[in-house]
Amino acid sequence: MAIKNVGVIGGGTMGSGIAQVAATAGCKVKLFDTKNEALDKAKAALDKILNRLIEKGRIDASEKSRIQDNIQYVNTLKDLGDSDLTIEAIIENLDIKQAVFSELESYVSDDCIIASNTSSLSIASIASSLKKPERCVGIHFFNPAPLMKLVEVIPAIQTSKEVLNLSVQTIKDWKKVVAVAKDTPGFIVNRVARPFYGEALRIYEEGLADFVTIDWALKSKGGFRMGPFELMDFIGNDVNYTVTETVFSSFYFDPRYKPAFTQKRFSEAGYLGRKSGRGYYDYSENAVKPSPKEDSELANQIFDRVLVMLINEAADALFLNIASAEDIDNAMTKGVNYPKGLLAWADEKSMDWCVSKLDELYDLYHEDRYRCSPLLRRMNQDGRNFFS
Repeated sequence: MAIKNVGVIGGGTMGSGIAQVAATAGCKVKLFDTKNEALDKAKAALDKILNRLIEKGRIDASEKSRIQDNIQYVNTLKDLGDSDLTIEAIIENLDIKQAVFSELESYVSDDCIIASNTSSLSIASIASSLKKPERCVGIHFFNPAPLMKLVEVIPAIQTSKEVLNLSVQTIKDWKKVVAVAKDTPGFIVNRVARPFYGEALRIYEEGLADFVTIDWALKSKGGFRMGPFELMDFIGNDVNYTVTETVFSSFYFDPRYKPAFTQKRFSEAGYLGRKSGRGYYDYSENAVKPSPKEDSELANQIFDRVLVMLINEAADALFLNIASAEDIDNAMTKGVNYPKGLLAWADEKSMDWCVSKLDELYDLYHEDRYRCSPLLRRMNQDGRNFFS
């Protein structure tokens, strides 16, 4: 079976981006939203995006017309009845997703795959709302969907092998890089990336460096495109904090994912980042960005501490069979544009370096936050690397 007809639920940025990806790949797409103004906005946004691609010489006018003709805008869920695959991209609320899926199932065929683009909710819980839960799967795109190469595919414990295999093949046919992840909080990217934000916030709260110096350290020493505070401002402090809080509670309050009071207070104050005009930085028209303290030794300390915490998280994800080593590294390079895969980075730094750095942090703080993954310790003892 090949996927030809795709239904997308939610006319926001993510939903319209997914619709563009599927339409570009040649699928007939129906984009659903209850609000006509959301559909009008999505249609206008697509036109603007495609015009920009024409200006850049990436597509021509006929290709623009082909993509647009492949998308139909609908405001009744029943209109998605002929879909081979539906993907929802709506509010991160389990009750709402379950209600939508339960209604949707009454309209689509028994063979239709019903997928969620959730970034943090349990696929098993979403699937439980269906009479045929084996048809449900997580298909998690990253924003902006047309540009970001990675898509996480997450089978629930109910998902059939046929549904998983067809979902993976479809996303590959859409020219995306697939990483298959276990149905655990945060999947791969939103779990493994937590220390990039959390440890940076911890370093700030300890008074070791200010926001701009921490950002400078991660960019200059690690090659990251954006520092953690720049990135949190870009994502939105409210959004980033909510994901951290969700992962923390979902992992039964494991201290590795403990949220920071700094981010909570910034969110409460309405300092959400770029979208509010102020976050960790001031984005007002005449604002002058502060200068970092360009201390090379301090920068190394900051970079090493954040990097080893990221490596530890990636290693633990592998240890707990969340995904393969290849998928974990692909997820971080293709999903959040890390300069290197974290497990490959561990090989480069050496297992002994990783274990020693983590043990130093644990000896200093005696917090479970800094416990070394058993996999890193075992590989160091055995003299093994992840990829060689």
